[in-house]
Amino acid sequence: MPKLKPGTIIPNSDETAAINSGIEADADARELGSDWHKGAKPASEALAPQAYAALVAMKRTRGRPKADETKVFTAIRLDADVLETFKATGKGWQTRVNAALRQFITEHPPRP
Repeated sequence: MPKLKPGTIIPNSDETAAINSGIEADADARELGSDWHKGAKPASEALAPQAYAALVAMKRTRGRPKADETKVFTAIRLDADVLETFKATGKGWQTRVNAALRQFITEHPPRP
């Protein structure tokens, strides 16, 4: 059995039977057999070109939008008190560490 999220409710056999009888009583609810799958078409073929273009335009990507300048993952060792101080400022502490390092570079430009 797959691992379930906390709070997931699994129906017992009586509840499962009631659910299945409700499905059987609904004329619009049906199993999609292999015949249906054989006749299925991609949305790009089944929809009018304008409708498909609108559907694609509405599609949202998952996750956070890509930044213009992406960050580079790195591991850095910091003194515990420095890390605790930044973390104590709350969410976004890594961005503030980045800003502090950027400010240092501005104030102390590298020498050739």
